Amino acid sequence: MASFVISALGDDRAGLVEALSGVIAAHGGNWEQSHMTQLAGKFAGVVLVTVPDDRSDGFASALEVLEHRGLLHLSVERGHDSSPAGTAIEIRVTGNDHPGIVHELSQLLARSGVSIDDLETRTSPAPMAGGSIFEAVARLRLPPTVASDALVDAVEALAADLMVDIEFPDET
Repeated sequence: MASFVISALGDDRAGLVEALSGVIAAHGGNWEQSHMTQLAGKFAGVVLVTVPDDRSDGFASALEVLEHRGLLHLSVERGHDSSPAGTAIEIRVTGNDHPGIVHELSQLLARSGVSIDDLETRTSPAPMAGGSIFEAVARLRLPPTVASDALVDAVEALAADLMVDIEFPDET
């Protein structure tokens, strides 16, 4: 089986997921994993698809039809098997929203060689205080050279500087 990572972007409207899934199904593909959302009137999604090897060339070409019809702007990349090495941990960040939270946290993680396997963020109105609450959940992959205790200490120090709460649900 050939794997493909597809990113899709377009004006949000009914039928976009159906159009994409129809091409996948027509080529005997399997929709493995995805994240899709509506942001500021735009549909944005990322999908991992597997397709039988003998149908993979035709699959990539068939996706172009969606772009030609103006439904989506697509980027299609062949995936490869990779088993991530290192320890996986999850963190949750909550606090008053302000510019720089994601940048400061991602900068600390990059300097430590920590990979972000998954990151989901959102803002919501702050109850009774005005402004917004920032929330993030990240699944991280620590390289073998980074001890989880050391990373926890560094992230907790950063949390104090950013005035946010950071939790490590997996830590006991």
